[in-house]
Amino acid sequence: MTKNPRINDPELGRLPQFAHATRAGDLLFVSGTLGTMGDEFELVAGGAGPETAQTLANIARILSAAGLGVDDIVKVSVYLHDMSDFAAMNTAYSEFFGDDPPARITVGGADLALGATVEIECIAHRPVD
Repeated sequence: MTKNPRINDPELGRLPQFAHATRAGDLLFVSGTLGTMGDEFELVAGGAGPETAQTLANIARILSAAGLGVDDIVKVSVYLHDMSDFAAMNTAYSEFFGDDPPARITVGGADLALGATVEIECIAHRPVD
């Protein structure tokens, strides 16, 4: 399996030791992503619902930078600081993916960077030309 260079969106914040995504063959692995705005390390206000919506928008940007789209996502891992935020996260998630979502796992009780309530990583698939 050939590993391509890391993919980073210059308009999204990241630490130097962090890549937004890495392509390996037909798969794109999107790193854990938070609901930050632009290239700042500031979370959107409002808790799990707005953070989920912003996180998924950030993931869409990362996918676009790699030449992929949301429809290419095959697996999502959602990490919640507190499972009591599940309903708010799930509502925003459902609004984003609609009636045909990818496979997903949700894990609660995680201490997340920047004090986030939600962090999401995913795997996308598109055959390499």
